[in-house]
Amino acid sequence: MLGLNRILSLRASRIRSCGSPGAKLSPRSSSCQNSGASSRIYCACLLLLLLVTPRVDSSWWYIGALGARVICDNIPGLVNKQRHLCQRHPDIMQAIGEGTKEWIRECQHQFRHHRWNCSTLDRDHTVFGRVLLRSSREAAFVYAISSAGVVYALTRACSQGELKTCNCDPHKRGRSSDDRGDFDWGGCSDNINYGIKFAKAFIDAKERTVRDARALMNLHNNRCGRTAVKRFMKLECKCHGVSGSCTLRTCWMAMSDFRKTGDYLRRKYNGAIEVTMNQDGTGFAVANKAFRKATKNDLVYFENSPDYCLQDKTAGSLGTAGRVCNKTSRGTDGCEVMCCGRGYDTTRVKQITKCECKFKWCCAVECKDCEEAVDIHTCKAPKRAEWLEQT
Repeated sequence: MLGLNRILSLRASRIRSCGSPGAKLSPRSSSCQNSGASSRIYCACLLLLLLVTPRVDSSWWYIGALGARVICDNIPGLVNKQRHLCQRHPDIMQAIGEGTKEWIRECQHQFRHHRWNCSTLDRDHTVFGRVLLRSSREAAFVYAISSAGVVYALTRACSQGELKTCNCDPHKRGRSSDDRGDFDWGGCSDNINYGIKFAKAFIDAKERTVRDARALMNLHNNRCGRTAVKRFMKLECKCHGVSGSCTLRTCWMAMSDFRKTGDYLRRKYNGAIEVTMNQDGTGFAVANKAFRKATKNDLVYFENSPDYCLQDKTAGSLGTAGRVCNKTSRGTDGCEVMCCGRGYDTTRVKQITKCECKFKWCCAVECKDCEEAVDIHTCKAPKRAEWLEQT
């Protein structure tokens, strides 16, 4: 089995090898030397950006920041297959961009009370910075929920008629039955299989260009995310008959709210399994023999997470200084846990809330604006000597 040092070396070699954006600099730089000063400045700025920005693999996440301005050649880090799919399906890239915003919001919701809160970095094509260079359970969750987000966004866009290459599920035709009896397929069933198929082709393309432990981990967690969306498909029906007697039913398959997928993957994060790569490099072995083996529905990771208490540029940790905490909670959002024992500051602020609400006929509710003082607790910054040790 590969030890931790072997995994780290594989990861490091992969980071060095994923410089496809940088590889394009040579011809561009040579042409800049023959151009005017503005071209040289442009090349220098681009080179500086690539040198100082951590090269986290899933640069397709940056599509969400581009919005409607998706230009496939300007998205750093895409492999040839991803760039080809991007150029061939601009409408799908638009849907992926909208979906990226949605799964990032869900990630931040799931971890809003934790030291690591799924923070993103502005104007950074890696989106999450260096934190995902570590093969941690946070990386496992991000890869899973990002894949789930793409499946959800594409499936929804299909049903809404926004994509040229797909529409409603063509297999839901004719008659069928459930525990309530027979029904006719009708309406527009969400084409989840199309969403899964395209998400797999687009997202997994980069991982399949290399053969190392991290790529295997990413592929596994990507799959967990894709199948999680399908797990929560539900049958929705409309009744037909006298006075809604439901003698006839028309039904279709629909996705549940994405929050259910987020909640499910959050539970999988809690139970994620630490693994190592097996001897032949095709699968995983559990790192601790006392724990059960990982199934295809489990999130897996190789490395323990940092504590995220202090700002650490190397680990990509933003620290918890200034984070709001709950003075009375004993959970992860409590000041003792969130602030890592550093203590907290209390600030009294005034808030305006609606109060003394009354129903007025007909048909409105009238409320007064009431002012109340509220204590806000925020984590203290670390002492300077303590902070310097981590930077």
